[in-house]
Amino acid sequence: MIPYGRHDITEGDIAAVVAVLRSDFITQGPVIERFEKAVAGYCGASHGIAVNSATSALHIACLALGLGAGDRLWTSPITFVASANCGRYCGAQVDFVDIDPLTYNLSVEALAAKLAQAETRGTLPKVLVPVHFAGQSCDMVGIRALADRYGFKILEDASHAIGGRYRDEPVGSCKYSDITVFSFHPVKIITTGEGGVAVTKDADLAVRMTRLRSHGITRDPRAMQGESDGHWYYQQLELGFNYRMTDIQAALGYSQMQRLDTYVGRRQELAERYDTRLSELPLVRPHRHPDTYSACHLYVIQVDPERTPLGRGVLFNRLRQEGIGVNVHYIPVHTQPYYRYLGFKHGDFPVAERFYVNAISLPLYPTMTEEQQNIVIESISMALR
Repeated sequence: MIPYGRHDITEGDIAAVVAVLRSDFITQGPVIERFEKAVAGYCGASHGIAVNSATSALHIACLALGLGAGDRLWTSPITFVASANCGRYCGAQVDFVDIDPLTYNLSVEALAAKLAQAETRGTLPKVLVPVHFAGQSCDMVGIRALADRYGFKILEDASHAIGGRYRDEPVGSCKYSDITVFSFHPVKIITTGEGGVAVTKDADLAVRMTRLRSHGITRDPRAMQGESDGHWYYQQLELGFNYRMTDIQAALGYSQMQRLDTYVGRRQELAERYDTRLSELPLVRPHRHPDTYSACHLYVIQVDPERTPLGRGVLFNRLRQEGIGVNVHYIPVHTQPYYRYLGFKHGDFPVAERFYVNAISLPLYPTMTEEQQNIVIESISMALR
């Protein structure tokens, strides 16, 4: 099987993990801070907070931004459910903004129209979560301008996008947002096994997220109520969580960070080969916005129903039967039973729904060979003849 995504573990990665296993710390040790600084430094942010998943990062980021009961979070319907669920964890209401038909990211035009309506109804969001789908940044300049006008916070879900760039600056610089979150799941650009990092330029947000990832506890005497009883003393200031990353994971992540640009460069090469080799087929290929340099986490095609009678489902099944591990990203979140129970329905976000009906993610990962890619391309070509 040629998978749609795959991690790459080198002997250097293994050695880094083994070194931690032989050290005095395997959980809350010095490698976590080293990894946090590496990610934040790469992005041009001031602070990095490592956690056990990007979902956890989204959750504590929302809490740090003050999201709670009675507030609203908006995000894209074309994303993994965590981008919306983080709002629900905080007791907030969740809504969606339809996608741009070219980039598949949250549409700034649709966002502007929805905000104008919400302002008249008194239902503006407190937090917006733009998702950098497939590794390509959203239109952050447009989103920032709307945030300045309407007063909402911006939490970038860049789970797909570490190593990408927007207007010649790293995704995660937080130039246009309050917090950015990355994922290090095994199929992402780099991996820590499971894990995530939130980056920010705001020291207060960083302190709050650091505390929330570890039970709401502080050991800083300056933050305590009253006097410290001694070096051993700690206080729980709020209800937090055990969302901590281990040194074992951080060691793997730090080692992989050294190859981040190489990985993204290889993904770009493979994406360009797909662009060329699939150009004559009845498919819609990914659009590359000139303001962005995508991390190319995914290569998503759409079967063009106006040029072929072959449906997405048929093509998907044929490719799977031939050992090609295609996938679909994503089922629109608002159509999931949980969100339908909350009042959403099919037809609410038509651009996202049309995209889903035709979308297939093709295999793309740094160690993929051109021979493997040729097999994928030939199999698609044969199926569509």
